[in-house]
Amino acid sequence: MVERATVIKNRAGIHARPAALIVQTAGKYKSRVFLDKDGERVNAKSIMGIITLGAGYDTKIVVVAEGEDEEAAAEAVAQLFDRRFEEE
Repeated sequence: MVERATVIKNRAGIHARPAALIVQTAGKYKSRVFLDKDGERVNAKSIMGIITLGAGYDTKIVVVAEGEDEEAAAEAVAQLFDRRFEEE
């Protein structure tokens, strides 16, 4: 299991477009990928799960990946957060 801590840096937080990017990116990997926010864990391959997190600007998120390509999966999803989902 691999964990990557990150922070939501885009002002709008996670809404439909960033959630779709997360699902699309996580779906490229065989590993199971999750997002943790304050102890609540959701599947990063589920757009509804991600949106229900209600994660806004400056929220700490931990990307968790488990599986054969966990390192690459966690890094790819964490980079989306670092790049502000290409919104700013």
